[in-house]
Amino acid sequence: MIFISTIAAALLAPVVARAQVSDTAVKAAFIPKFARYVTWPSNARAIANGPMAICVIGDNPFGDLLNRAAADEQVDGRNFVVRRLASAVGASNCAIAVVDGDHTGETLAALGRQPILTVTDSRSSSQRGIIHFAVVDGRVRFFIDNVQAQARGLTISSRLLALAIGVNQK
Repeated sequence: MIFISTIAAALLAPVVARAQVSDTAVKAAFIPKFARYVTWPSNARAIANGPMAICVIGDNPFGDLLNRAAADEQVDGRNFVVRRLASAVGASNCAIAVVDGDHTGETLAALGRQPILTVTDSRSSSQRGIIHFAVVDGRVRFFIDNVQAQARGLTISSRLLALAIGVNQK
């Protein structure tokens, strides 16, 4: 239990330090941190040398918040770069795809089973990526679809799975 508390503190530390943080800022802080707890298959284009790409596909609810959150993070010595894409075209180099907007279902379908960690938000769509944000009792929380992750060749750490408010394992 102490171990899980430590992981939760590590995920939330930058956002807890500020009082009155918006839900959007909390989500932006979570996104690059998720990469610490995900393993991509060795043949994934997203894990080739260079920075890890976080792609925002469709609407961008973050403004500059995601850029600032990603600037302070590294995974395995690799920095992040945030890219904006109008559609799933060109997303094959993305490690993480944040899908938002009216065409969430179409975008998720277009991404297919590529080894990309997809992130969605209940505020904008009922369609769900591998990680799906929701605000519960005034707090930003997330669900994880581990079946979808495994189908894409991604392995999500049990530490991250333990922090989710729901995990699809079927």
